[in-house]
Amino acid sequence: MQLQPLVDALRDIVLKQRIVHADETPVQMLAPGMKKTQRAYVWAYVPSPFADLRAAVYDFSPSRAGEHARTFLGDWKGQLVCDDFAGYKACFEQGVTEIGCMAHARRKFYDLHVANKSQLAEQALRHIAQLYDIEREVRDLLPDERQRIRQEKAKPIAAALHSWMLAQRQLVHEGTAIAKALDYSLKRWTALVRYLDDGMLAIDNNWCENQIRPWAIGRSNWLFAGSLRSGKRAAALMTLIQSARLNGHDPYAYLKDVLTRLPTQKASELSELLPHNWIPASKV
Repeated sequence: MQLQPLVDALRDIVLKQRIVHADETPVQMLAPGMKKTQRAYVWAYVPSPFADLRAAVYDFSPSRAGEHARTFLGDWKGQLVCDDFAGYKACFEQGVTEIGCMAHARRKFYDLHVANKSQLAEQALRHIAQLYDIEREVRDLLPDERQRIRQEKAKPIAAALHSWMLAQRQLVHEGTAIAKALDYSLKRWTALVRYLDDGMLAIDNNWCENQIRPWAIGRSNWLFAGSLRSGKRAAALMTLIQSARLNGHDPYAYLKDVLTRLPTQKASELSELLPHNWIPASKV
């Protein structure tokens, strides 16, 4: 594919970041030799929302098996922000550091509160809301200042929340919905609060979920990928389109210019055509 060298170059740059967010979403793919579809997956990989690099790299796979994430990440050994999907576990055994998603932990309590107005769930939501209040306060600060304020304000709140969860877990019955919600956070607590010690880390994985949203919207229109090959082509094209958007470019203008210049572009100058570096030919 003509655009694949650009996508590969962008992937390499994203994997030079020490923090990467990952998420995946199902899409339908036409099963080979059959007249029906099967479930395939698109994976999204993005740098920290606090990083200078603005990019989203997509990978299309025929299943949700963890091997696809391991293949994409290769020998990368940074900090991976993700939900609790088991497919990432092998990465953590190979030197990748797990960063939990507080939004997923919150969702367990939110769903419980919506379902039966659980007072314990409501208390947990209040504690977590305090952590998010601090994130809104530090969002636009430099990383060192963000980390300092988190240590000063958020760390005591997180410690109090942890103590409260441990105490409540002793009081609720095994197998109940509130016990499961508490266990979800308690079992992942170390990963959930690592963001407190690093101003470049986000409290949750919402940034990556936002970058995968175009796929969720698009699949309502195009319905399914015709094959694994066409799915991978779509992932490559969407990588450049979404990355162009993240850098404030009109995707059509970007792709038109890049497709015109790419055939004669020197390999050593390929990075000039990446969305975060791109300058229209008319301005060069």
